Amino acid sequence: MEFRSARRAILQLLRTMAPADLPPLLEWMRTTRDFDEFTQDNNDSMLKNIAEDLRNCLPLETMLSSEHVALQKIQLRPEPTVHVDAFLYDEDFIDSLCEEGKMSRNYCMMCGSHQIAPLGFISHSFSLMELKFIYRHVLPDLSEKLLVDVGSRLGTVLYGGYLYSSALQLYGVELNGDFCQLQEMIIKKYQFTDRIKVLHADICTQDLLLQNADVVIMNNVFEYFLDEEKQARAWEYMSHNVRKQGSLLVTVPSLKESLSSLQVNIQLSSWVEEVPLNYDAYPEKGIDREDLEQIHLYKIL
Repeated sequence: MEFRSARRAILQLLRTMAPADLPPLLEWMRTTRDFDEFTQDNNDSMLKNIAEDLRNCLPLETMLSSEHVALQKIQLRPEPTVHVDAFLYDEDFIDSLCEEGKMSRNYCMMCGSHQIAPLGFISHSFSLMELKFIYRHVLPDLSEKLLVDVGSRLGTVLYGGYLYSSALQLYGVELNGDFCQLQEMIIKKYQFTDRIKVLHADICTQDLLLQNADVVIMNNVFEYFLDEEKQARAWEYMSHNVRKQGSLLVTVPSLKESLSSLQVNIQLSSWVEEVPLNYDAYPEKGIDREDLEQIHLYKIL
């Protein structure tokens, strides 16, 4: 059946509905995930197009010169480490870059060049696979919900939320003005402005937004961008303001790991309850289970 015939058949079917049953049917059509199998390829393709647009705007390492603290912390890691954005560069893409000599997975343990031992890779973005896992297997239906991404960076959580969820509003809070401009460019180009809003701000000024959020997502948000004293203050702020009972908090890594080296007075047992995740529920091939296991879900008490 071609498009016009299918559209005509659907409209005719809707006209046969009992008036009382039509509103709930239309609401179901607007919010259901039952159509995912028909739209998945298009959504995936759109995110891949967004990744290509962003790659064309950024250096290979996807780090900006203005990210002084993050650059210093990466350099101080015990093993040579490079930042490779997981949203922009999947494993196949990295392999092709290595074959072209534009990237290496290894370094020389004697002189520091990229030749012998494996390099450490770190990413501040979720991969496409991780985004789909979060929105399809970690979070519930987000209809009428407000989601906040803390440190939205390239905006990947926001774009994934727009395409893979029914969230009413998706807010990104980003301190770096350059990244805010990139997000605004993508939002306008792909016409996401009806549900996505990016705030150029310090998250520690957004108490009302956090207090009203139904879902808060934090991916490596403080560790590489703040010194330990500022990290501690930021986490104290989060624990005081992410308090909406029943709301959800998604973190990478776990809260326990994030807070383990900080001097904070946060009692996790009175703030959150961790929700077990089934990491085997994700059917996609080529996903690294270890990456999924870094994702943690908490319910606010």
